[in-house]
Amino acid sequence: MLEQNMKQQLQAYLENLKTDVQLVLSLDDSDTAQKLHELAYEIAELNDKVSVIEDSNASVRKPVMQVVNPTKQTSMSFAGLPMGHEFTSLVLALLHSGGHPMKLEQLVIDQIAALDQDIVVETFISLSCQNCPDVVQAFNMMAAINPRIKASMIDGAAFQAEVTERNIMAVPTVYVNGEVFGQGRMSLTEILNKLDTGAAKKAAASLNDKAPFDVLVVGGGPAGASAAIYAARKGIRTGVVAERFGGQVMDTMSIENFISVQETTGPHLAASLEEHVKQYNVDIMSEQRVKNIVAATDTDDGYAHIYLESGAILKSRSVIISTGARWREMNVPGEQEYRNKGVAYCPHCDGPLFKGKRTAVIGGGNSGIEAAIDLAGIVEHVTVLEFADTLRADQVLINKAESMPNIDIIKMAQTTEVVGDGTRVTGISYKDRNTDEIKHIELAGIFVQIGLVPNTEWLKESAVTLTPRGEIEIGAHGNTNVNGIFAAGDVTTVPFKQIIIAMGEGAKASLGAFDYLIRTPAPTAN
Repeated sequence: MLEQNMKQQLQAYLENLKTDVQLVLSLDDSDTAQKLHELAYEIAELNDKVSVIEDSNASVRKPVMQVVNPTKQTSMSFAGLPMGHEFTSLVLALLHSGGHPMKLEQLVIDQIAALDQDIVVETFISLSCQNCPDVVQAFNMMAAINPRIKASMIDGAAFQAEVTERNIMAVPTVYVNGEVFGQGRMSLTEILNKLDTGAAKKAAASLNDKAPFDVLVVGGGPAGASAAIYAARKGIRTGVVAERFGGQVMDTMSIENFISVQETTGPHLAASLEEHVKQYNVDIMSEQRVKNIVAATDTDDGYAHIYLESGAILKSRSVIISTGARWREMNVPGEQEYRNKGVAYCPHCDGPLFKGKRTAVIGGGNSGIEAAIDLAGIVEHVTVLEFADTLRADQVLINKAESMPNIDIIKMAQTTEVVGDGTRVTGISYKDRNTDEIKHIELAGIFVQIGLVPNTEWLKESAVTLTPRGEIEIGAHGNTNVNGIFAAGDVTTVPFKQIIIAMGEGAKASLGAFDYLIRTPAPTAN
């Protein structure tokens, strides 16, 4: 199962085990079970503290490998083969079950340990999903800390019948005690806030007590990370408040045009950005959504006030807005009704759930054609619907897509409706813009790839000027029309929404903010 190089690396990691770990196998006669059996024994051969137990009664779901600490009675399960993106989840499960310290603050560990209810977690994933490991690893850490929490990773491709029965059409999908808990990326903080109802109020109170910042960056994507680093290096008090660190980059599978890095993934780049920011004395406040901003000129204390949905208020002498953008929606009947029930926005994450089925991709730009090419290797057939009479994708991508026998490209197609049976998508209707004829395609999944929308709804009541498209208008220094408020990245009018451009814009806005600070007297303390 494991290549020699991977075995050597894993053996080195397992040297960190402090207590015994059991791999409990509950198998059937499937090919996946045979591979899981082979994987378990290969791992056990690498360290004496790891042993394998075969127990067909250990789990109703099969094939399953449980990682168990027999002393603490903690366990986490992997239903299916934890390879691909989930191999890291398995390695961390082994280490944490074996007593290796977690990279968590003691307050968080204490909060998890204090949860006094039985919590059974089932996380349905796909092995190609880059968002899934974060969720799996968060629940696994909780299970390793608190024996009343039992966490299971379930590969949707290996348990298609269960996926169909539960009508799961997006990953990760999390069930807690049999009820849907959430879908999509969730951080450990977000999970705890949902499980521990008092956590959000405590966090808001803590944020209210923070001293004013010199620079407060709103948004944690590439532009925000760059802005924070450039500000912190000036030796001024810097904070980042964000819903999630990494932003839209976290949903990007392959990055091949980031200069000096030949190839990487979005989650890996986001993790590197966060580690870089943490090297400086930057106060990172994640899992926080901003709902409004009031300029310093309109407050009594001379600071800009940033209002959070949690009820907290942050203050700063200057603000850099870098809230980025999100996938544009089709805005047609049925889209919201069948969101995560066949309508999806991440082909890498959700594509495996449509294995052997017919799908459509909306959009003929680079994202759309790349999605079609990726899906064609998984699904039965892909139909690309493009509104215009030409495709906007790079020619090399168009050539690749046109060479694949299970991809059809329809131009001059205006999507008019997502059709379903009340439970899931069954088809899509579109208007042929050449003839005005309404046509219908029967399919199971629709992947929307039609560009981005700036995340500026929260600014509609502010004094910051927006374009009709919702982008923040900025000057040469990243400055907005409001003194002390700057903006950077995909949320602004800067052309070409690219990671490398957003980083440069973040640095520019940060330098602009610093220039503003040195020319503006600090508010007088009350």
